Amino acid sequence: KGELRMQSLTFDDAGMYQCIAENMHGIIYANAELKIVASPPTFELNPMKKKILAAKGGRVIIECKPKAAPKPKFSWSKGTELLANGSRIRIWDDGSLEIINVTKLDEGRYTCFAENNRGKANSTGVLEMTEATRITLAPLNVDVTVGENATMQCIASHDPTLDLTFIWSLNGFVIDFEKEHEHYERNV
Repeated sequence: KGELRMQSLTFDDAGMYQCIAENMHGIIYANAELKIVASPPTFELNPMKKKILAAKGGRVIIECKPKAAPKPKFSWSKGTELLANGSRIRIWDDGSLEIINVTKLDEGRYTCFAENNRGKANSTGVLEMTEATRITLAPLNVDVTVGENATMQCIASHDPTLDLTFIWSLNGFVIDFEKEHEHYERNV
């Protein structure tokens, strides 16, 4: 088959490998480098976010992405309580923690633990709940005669600690109010 299989690799197996295919018409070569990596988990380059925001009643994913080889096993805690998969909480294979139907009780310090055969590490962030953003006055369908003007309204309620931005789009494309200021006007 032209395969080379190696088992129980060590650092000595690292290097440039060459495959040579030969028949009566000639010979061809192909090269590949084999790198052997092994490192304990570290969050030095990719720590957890220190503050994670989640909307009340919504869904949040808290990422846990340490550098590690081999791939680490993950566990999570909230405060001193060890977390397990359940109806509202799921620990993904990549280490991320998902919480659905977020409530005030979900607020707190979350710690991701990563461990492989080289060592272990952890990183912590704080989850805070915000009020969900809701459209309180949606734009209505409008019939307008050609040449007339039209006004559409959109009003939303949101958590007062967060900024709110309105983005308008036409047929799926965001309207650029600076480029199209002669046709569209935004009233704040």
